[in-house]
This record gives sequence, C-alpha cells and structure tokens, in this order.
Amino acid sequence: MQFENSVALVTGGGRGIGQAVALAFADAGADVAVADMDAAIAQKTADLVEQSGRRSVAIGVDVREPDSVQAMVQATQKALGDLDIAVNNAGVISIKGIAELGADDWDQVMAVNARGVFLCTKAEVAVMRRRRHGRIINMSSIAGKVGFPDLSHYSASKFAVIGFTNAVAKEVAADGITVNALCPGIVGTGMWRGDDGLSDRWREPDETEEQSWQRHQKTLLPQGVAQTPEDMGQMAVYLASANHVTGQAIAVDGGFSL
Repeated sequence: MQFENSVALVTGGGRGIGQAVALAFADAGADVAVADMDAAIAQKTADLVEQSGRRSVAIGVDVREPDSVQAMVQATQKALGDLDIAVNNAGVISIKGIAELGADDWDQVMAVNARGVFLCTKAEVAVMRRRRHGRIINMSSIAGKVGFPDLSHYSASKFAVIGFTNAVAKEVAADGITVNALCPGIVGTGMWRGDDGLSDRWREPDETEEQSWQRHQKTLLPQGVAQTPEDMGQMAVYLASANHVTGQAIAVDGGFSL
C-alpha cells in the first residue's frame, strides 16, 4: 500500500494498458481517476478500482482539447483530492505505409499522441507545482525508440513524446516533479492483434494471423514472449515511486531494443 492516500489519474484508462495501469495503482493503495474518450468505458475500469477497495471516478475527456483536459484535472481533484500521479496513456494508431498515408492520418495520430500528452502534462504540472510534488508518466512506445515500417506517423508521435518528456523533466526537476516516458514493447493489444494489426499485415502468404503473431514474438524478442498490460502497470508503479528517476524513456520490451 505504498501509495495509500495518494491520487492517480490515468488517461485512456478504459481498456488495455490504461486499465492495467489504473488497477496496478489501486493495488498499490492509490485512489484512481479513470479518464477516457468514452466515459462509459472509463466507468468499467472505475468499477474495478472500487471493487479493489479504493475510491475512483470515471471522467470523459478529449485529450486534444485544452478545456476538456482542464476539466478532467479539476474533476479529479474535486472527487478524490490533490493530484499526485498522472499517467498520460491515451493514444491512437493506424497502420499505413508512406504511400497510402494521408495528411489527415498524420494529424489525427499526432493530435492525440503528441498534442494530448502536451496538454495533459501542462495541466498536471500546473497543479503539482503548487504542492512541489508530483509524478508524471507519459506513454511512448518501443516505436518511439525504433522506427517501424507502416508506422511512420505513429513512430513520429512516440519519438515526440520522448523528447518532450526529457525537456519538461529538466524544467520541473527543482519543483519536486519527475517526468518519465514508458515505452511498451510488443503487447498483444490493438497494434499487433486483430484484422487490422501488424501480425495480420506482416503475415507470410501461408500463415494465419496467430502464426504470424507467434513468429514475431520469437524473432523480434530475445525473451521470445510478448509483454503484457500488467507489465506496464508494474513499471508505472515503479516510476511513480522512484524519487530520483526523471527524464528517462524506459522500455519494457523483452529485450527488443538491446
């Protein structure tokens, strides 16, 4: 219960990695505000947090819009108290090669993944500075360290998150605030699995999507197995507890980026 009496905010918390992060903080004793574009989806995670014995609130947010982000932070503080930890996890992806990638595709991904992280971090720093304490974790990706084919726009947005995180960490270091980026590796969620995932797009002619998924785990990852949303929750909890780790982009990727 290392975060008992602490308040955490997780954007994109309705499912996948965001949900696992929210539950990891609840397990560590924090009360958790769960924000998502769809408040009904956020509520499902908030219910799970409350079932674990912690307080929670579900908040609808559009991280692309400054007023919506400000309202999210205010709603968190009104419902749960002063903000201690923020995980800016909301993100989108599309899989398109450079020949088929349009300006609208680029703008959509950058608006959520880069602009959204900027707006959330700005609002969170403003309230954390008043108390001279805070932990901010911005969700990047292994694609923010190593470019992936068919993901140039996504990789650009996640590289941007790392540079932004490093710069802001230096600005607020003397204010008692740490800012780090978490870089998930190959996780069996939307980017990799399903009809529109990389496993399907990159499968060999004689492969099923499942066979492609298994092959990519074995060929790309020294450990040979994919990472889980729960792995990301574990790292987020660590980063929130590490007083002297800041400005870092830490990969949880089974050795992919070695």
